[in-house]
Amino acid sequence: MAFDGIVTRAVVHELQSLQRARITKIYQPTEYELLLHLRTQGENKRLLLSAHPAYPRVHFSQNPMAQPKVPPMFCMLLRKYCEGGFIENISQVGLERIIHINIRARNELGDEGYRRIIIELMGRHSNIILVDPESGKILDGIQHVTPSISQYRQVLPGAIYLPPPEQKKENPLLLDQPSFLKRLDFNSGRMDQQLVMQFSGLGPMIAKEIIFRAGLGRPTELWDAFNQVFSDVRAHRYTPNVTTNEKGKQVFSALQLMHQSQQRRTAYDSISTCLEAYYYGKAERDRTRQQSLDLIRKLKNERDKNEKKIRKLQREVQAAAEAGQFRMHGELITAYMHDIKRGDSSYSAINFYDETTPTVTIALDPELSPAENAQRYFKKYNKAKAVRKWNEEQIDKAIADNHYLETVLVQLENASITDIDEIREELHESGFLKTQKKSKKKQVKPEPLTFYSKDGTLILVGKNNKQNDRLTHQIAAATDTWLHTKDIPGSHVVIRTQAVSEDALYTAAMLAAYYSKARNSSQVPVDYTLIKHVRKPSGARPGYVTYEEQKTLYVTPSEETIYQWLKDAHQKKV
Repeated sequence: MAFDGIVTRAVVHELQSLQRARITKIYQPTEYELLLHLRTQGENKRLLLSAHPAYPRVHFSQNPMAQPKVPPMFCMLLRKYCEGGFIENISQVGLERIIHINIRARNELGDEGYRRIIIELMGRHSNIILVDPESGKILDGIQHVTPSISQYRQVLPGAIYLPPPEQKKENPLLLDQPSFLKRLDFNSGRMDQQLVMQFSGLGPMIAKEIIFRAGLGRPTELWDAFNQVFSDVRAHRYTPNVTTNEKGKQVFSALQLMHQSQQRRTAYDSISTCLEAYYYGKAERDRTRQQSLDLIRKLKNERDKNEKKIRKLQREVQAAAEAGQFRMHGELITAYMHDIKRGDSSYSAINFYDETTPTVTIALDPELSPAENAQRYFKKYNKAKAVRKWNEEQIDKAIADNHYLETVLVQLENASITDIDEIREELHESGFLKTQKKSKKKQVKPEPLTFYSKDGTLILVGKNNKQNDRLTHQIAAATDTWLHTKDIPGSHVVIRTQAVSEDALYTAAMLAAYYSKARNSSQVPVDYTLIKHVRKPSGARPGYVTYEEQKTLYVTPSEETIYQWLKDAHQKKV
């Protein structure tokens, strides 16, 4: 669902608690996102501002976000003008998806001044713009809009700020019944689409909700449903929720959606927790997917090549299975050498190797002696046997390579940007990517993900093979419990305790299933054993182990549960 004007109003209402909050730090975790660290009423809060083209939003955030070592230029500018300042007020423009954050701060000379952060939540046209409210000039924007992009307005340092073009829609909060009915034509077009086109702040989902509540009644009943919705919005009576529709797609809303299934609805106590639950990980996964597309494409091509190679070699092995006849012919020639003469082109011998075939006709080279003909067959046999052995070795290698590639492809699905760098480095070392110049940067030890069970037990999860190796063979103790999906590519999981509770075992099994190829399956088999029973064969690739004395349990992974555990672990770490 789009971040509409009603959701924006709910967010702005919730952000009123930030009046007089001090901006202690500003970060820019990604190209499109800002994170404001705030101190207000004796507590710390984090406000996320996102101009992501697919996921634009504003809300309080508790989720972990990696911070770049070198802040981007826009972040440095915001720090210069806004860090240490106080939020004077936060407002919404009408019922539009535009938020103004007015800030009072001192400049380098100690003089007090005002700045305004404008967040425009307009899909792919979303932006975050820093403006001097006195002059109306733009100091900078997280995205520049040049004359070649828009003739109407530019978002460039020094340009005068102009709001997005007016759509000439009515503000639903200011309407009475006659004005509402005047805007609609009950004889043409779908009414939900007319509502979206005529009234600001209305997204398709709320328009459908109004039509649903109105039923098939008269125009006055449509007004009653419309007025009911906007009476709640006017009075800030929100019921934030995330609903899964019949197609399995999640939608969020600041209001209760009666036209959606109530059985698959999760309610939240604030609009921020609702938005964070809905958006958590989506933007990051989008970004990592873009970063890893080249790797995924290359690995899938390599896997497909291996599958073709395996099929071809298996056909050659099947053909080489007839090599035993070459040896039999050589031995029969040797046995009947006294009857064979140079110049013979064939010889019919009694076949004492196979009772079902009393005689066998052997082709001979008339230019060779009987002994040389025998040697020719023995050479054919030895060559075919060597080819068969080599082919079988190549088949085993290709199968092992594909198992490894499947593991890496699963890891790329769950990877962060840092994980992708580690995976890329591993693929260079394994020979699947061309060798690259070694970075002069200090190599950082790969760190696994941290989780805690309800009883406080520490659980670690490797998200790539380097992390798996380090976790299993360096971090874990011999008496720790090790888990992995049974015969399914996935992560190594370790429970860091000798006395493992049922809850810790269940949590770890859920994590092992989720961070595997079977993450979307049910009743996933997960093996567990002690670390001392896990071995890495000599010369094996990163992440490959053998194990024994395992037991198996079955779990169904839940993405929502895993995300909550991630947030809980981050908060505990902080």
